[in-house]
Amino acid sequence: MNDILNQRGILTVVSGFSGAGKGTVMKRLMEKYSGYALSVSVTTRAPRENEEEGIHYFFRSREEFQQLIREDALIEFAEYQGNYYGTPRRYVEDCLSEGKDVILEIEMQGAEKVRAKYPDAVLIFVTPENFDQLRKRLVNRGTETAEQIAGRLKRAAEESVYMKDYDYIAVNMDGAVEECVDRIHDILQCEHTRISRNSEFIERIREEAGKGAE
Repeated sequence: MNDILNQRGILTVVSGFSGAGKGTVMKRLMEKYSGYALSVSVTTRAPRENEEEGIHYFFRSREEFQQLIREDALIEFAEYQGNYYGTPRRYVEDCLSEGKDVILEIEMQGAEKVRAKYPDAVLIFVTPENFDQLRKRLVNRGTETAEQIAGRLKRAAEESVYMKDYDYIAVNMDGAVEECVDRIHDILQCEHTRISRNSEFIERIREEAGKGAE
């Protein structure tokens, strides 16, 4: 992108069904392209094996998390399966000021809160090509029982209602992760040239045009 256009980073929310592969897509986006920052969430759940503080999550006690809420230090937060998850405001704002596009990989309820606080945020929904493919991916992972898979599919059916509230859909087809990654990158590059994000540039051109016409 030409540096004379919008240089502030774009806040981007990426959501998707469990099994859609959004984590894989985000990891590859970070590897393939520069200028992106994947926000690190704060959580009250215990670290899993090989998870590191400040890399996978910021691990905090329930009391510490509630203090962050009182301080309005979180852009959004939600409780899921008995644990809190939230997005730290300072980390996001610092990255945006540095010109990095900050990506939040969060659930739909969090996306709504982000849009309310950041109306110009870009919301992208990652999905497989059809629901049958989603079912196959969950089964092939081999990490959950049939009952758990059924629960995830039920949740996906409920979440599908919110797809219409997103700005873009990124279809992650089997064997085509690179295509999905490139599509998301292209979307964000185009967003940097959006008229509404470049009011200062437009005003400068208008002033120069006015002087040139004198």
